[in-house]
Amino acid sequence: MSPPSSPSTTLLRPSPSPPARHLLAAFPPKKKKTSSPAGPLRAPRFPTSARRPSMAAAAVGISRTSAAGAGSTNSSEFRFFLSCDISLPLTFRVLQAPIPPPAQDGLDKKVSELFVECKLYIDGIQFGLPVNTRLESSGPPYCWNELITLCTKYRDLTSLAQLAFTVWDVSSGEGKSVVGGATIFLFNSKKQLKTGKQKLQLWPQKEADGRVPTTTPGKVPKNERGEIERLERLVNKYERGQIQHVDWLDRLAFSAIDKVKEKECERLENSFPSLVVEFCSFEHRVVFQESGANFYAPTPVSLSNELVTVWDPELGRTNPSEHKQLKLARSLTRGIIDKDLKPSSNERKSLQRIIKCPPTRTILPDEKQLVWKFRFSLMSEKKALTKFLRSVDWSDIQEAKQAVELIGKWETIDVADALELLSSDFKSEEVRAYAVSVLERADDEELQCYLLQLVQALRFERSDKSRLAHFLVNRALSNIEIASFLRWYVVVELHDHAYAKRYYSTYDMLEDEMMKMVAREDGDEDGFRLWQSLSRQTELTAQLCSIMKDVRNTRGNAEKKIEKLRQLLSGVHSELTHFDEPIRSPLAPTLLLTGVVPQESSIFKSSLIPLRLTFKTANGGTSKMIFKKGDDLRQDQLVIQMVSLMDRLLKLENMDLHLTPYQVLATGQDEGMVEFIPSSPLAQIISEHRSITSYLQKFHPDEDGPFGITAQCLETFIKSCAGYSVITYIMGVGDRHLDNLLIRDDGCLFHVDFGFILGRDPKPFPPPMKLCKEMVEAMGGTESQYYTRFKSYCCEAYNILRNNSSLILNLFTLMERSSIPDISTEENATLKVQEKFRLDLDDEEAIHFFQGLINDSVSALFPQMVETIHRWAQYWR
Repeated sequence: MSPPSSPSTTLLRPSPSPPARHLLAAFPPKKKKTSSPAGPLRAPRFPTSARRPSMAAAAVGISRTSAAGAGSTNSSEFRFFLSCDISLPLTFRVLQAPIPPPAQDGLDKKVSELFVECKLYIDGIQFGLPVNTRLESSGPPYCWNELITLCTKYRDLTSLAQLAFTVWDVSSGEGKSVVGGATIFLFNSKKQLKTGKQKLQLWPQKEADGRVPTTTPGKVPKNERGEIERLERLVNKYERGQIQHVDWLDRLAFSAIDKVKEKECERLENSFPSLVVEFCSFEHRVVFQESGANFYAPTPVSLSNELVTVWDPELGRTNPSEHKQLKLARSLTRGIIDKDLKPSSNERKSLQRIIKCPPTRTILPDEKQLVWKFRFSLMSEKKALTKFLRSVDWSDIQEAKQAVELIGKWETIDVADALELLSSDFKSEEVRAYAVSVLERADDEELQCYLLQLVQALRFERSDKSRLAHFLVNRALSNIEIASFLRWYVVVELHDHAYAKRYYSTYDMLEDEMMKMVAREDGDEDGFRLWQSLSRQTELTAQLCSIMKDVRNTRGNAEKKIEKLRQLLSGVHSELTHFDEPIRSPLAPTLLLTGVVPQESSIFKSSLIPLRLTFKTANGGTSKMIFKKGDDLRQDQLVIQMVSLMDRLLKLENMDLHLTPYQVLATGQDEGMVEFIPSSPLAQIISEHRSITSYLQKFHPDEDGPFGITAQCLETFIKSCAGYSVITYIMGVGDRHLDNLLIRDDGCLFHVDFGFILGRDPKPFPPPMKLCKEMVEAMGGTESQYYTRFKSYCCEAYNILRNNSSLILNLFTLMERSSIPDISTEENATLKVQEKFRLDLDDEEAIHFFQGLINDSVSALFPQMVETIHRWAQYWR
């Protein structure tokens, strides 16, 4: 039989199928076949003999050939097609079922009416609808000889694709009953497509199961195969052309085989029922290959100087010889000798280059060998420890044991490097415990800079109550700010079903330990009251969500909604105007809130209707904050945390760029609080004052100062512009327009709304950084000394942050498994940040590079057009 023809297919020769033949040992052995791709599809060769017609083969796609076999036919060649290149539908033939009739009493012997149900399973899941044969009631053996064509193509199959056959009996008139079922893989253990006849042993009264592994395998196990199975396998090889044809000997062999089969069938008449199916036979073997896999068709070598790509199936695999040599070279018996080894000048340069590599770079095998070889001489360099631990073969128990011993003798590493050891790359509990011991040396202020990432690092721990979890809880007991933020960070992660159990464990641990705290003599609250004060933060956010819902449902303009908000705060939710007990501010836990001031509370003109709330504080002051519902603030929280960290790093180098790292706290996946900073959007300033200079003159006039502004105010503006230009470039902040650039009265410029980071931007052709012409004009233009000073601040800040790139990259690495939108959708989020640092440049080259970015950003015209369109859109809104 032949598969259905297709406009895009080329039919190849039908191969003859003789009835059967018994192979004798006298047949000459074939040469060992080499695994090389099949040659170009040639015209079919038709045989002179034909006993039974076999299935024709058709293949579509790129033909495979080896370079060695190009232009010639090699008898030892293994020619094949790839399954991903065959666009024909899956076709097979259901032949017969030699099912013995059931034993029946009396004279009325009813003949069964059978049909076969065929299902395709891919990776254990049913694919497509089942296909049934016609009803057959001719009696045993039941012969359908029916061609079945499925809609699935060969190119869509996987290596675990199976066909499940179930034989049903409908002769009883009371519905169908199962006669038996069997399942067969379409590819064998060598990933080659099965062809020819296949005899399947049916499992009585059991429907075929397509799961992996299946409970109804149709192929008889090797240890249970009899003479018939052995003969049938030889016949299949004959039909596939794998056995030499000798006409006179074939007739004798088939005659002998027929007699053997008759005797075996009589002896096994009441044995298990079976089903015979026949699969398509192609001109060459079909080897499984996933569609789109990294397969390169080698090009025949020509005399011209052209590059030839040859597919190497062993690419990426471990070379056994190299692995053995590596183990011998790293033999632990050489430990005594290694202690006295000193690197040469070239080896020392190579080691320094490895040590300076960013934490994201993979260490090559020869580099690992070099680090291991001179591990004892590197123990005095703390930066080398992380590279050494990456060079250890942790699957080798003895090597891992020696590595753990060396950790305790190594020069103590910095906190920034300890964060790297908490990433998913390090599974050893001893290594992670060492990292925590280093973090214990950090003060509370520094720890808060990394707290968000440390909570994420709990995902990579091997147990729920790890040393890292205990460390975070213990530090929270001595600092209420850490306790409050740790609680909120953990609460937000409870929505992640994959790690909810772990974070519930950490939450319970924090609650239990805090409740055990006893009030100290200095007047601090006991643990119970402290925990209650933190728990009431959750109650406050729940009430604010209820208020926001009512305000949104209020019809009318913004004034109506503001009036409704104040009515709710004064009426139904009047308990919020004066708390029974002070509540610690979620944004600043050391600050106690005593109630909301309704008349000073308002809303923002936005589709989400954010609330701007004014709270009274226990010290007689006020605290203003914004509450949002329906917006994911976790990304803003991360960006502001990085702004705060970079501000700290710059100040450690005596560089204060007057940044404004306001507080952002996500209290859920779609809600949170933001610190309110009195300021004005740049769009409003330009609309009302025409220029930034006029706006600053209003608050800081000075006739003798530059542009009529005090020198301090202008310097603050220039420095803040420089700081945010560098930081937003490194973070890849997008969607920058004049409404999310704000200026305070003292001249500090800062950015808000970080919905797009890591290079994502809804606007086409965004500039490297946001430097609008109004900002440059406020500095006196591109030729002024103040603009030159601005560029100097940018370049200096850029190099300072480049020198701390390892810390920033380690923090981003710990965030890669989080569900923050732009990080979870980006496969290489950390590498996106690393690209911005240009670690391949030295400081002087980096200065020239960044000055070029500034010039490109200032001279970009397209963003100005987009800004104009944005202003009109805001106006009509």
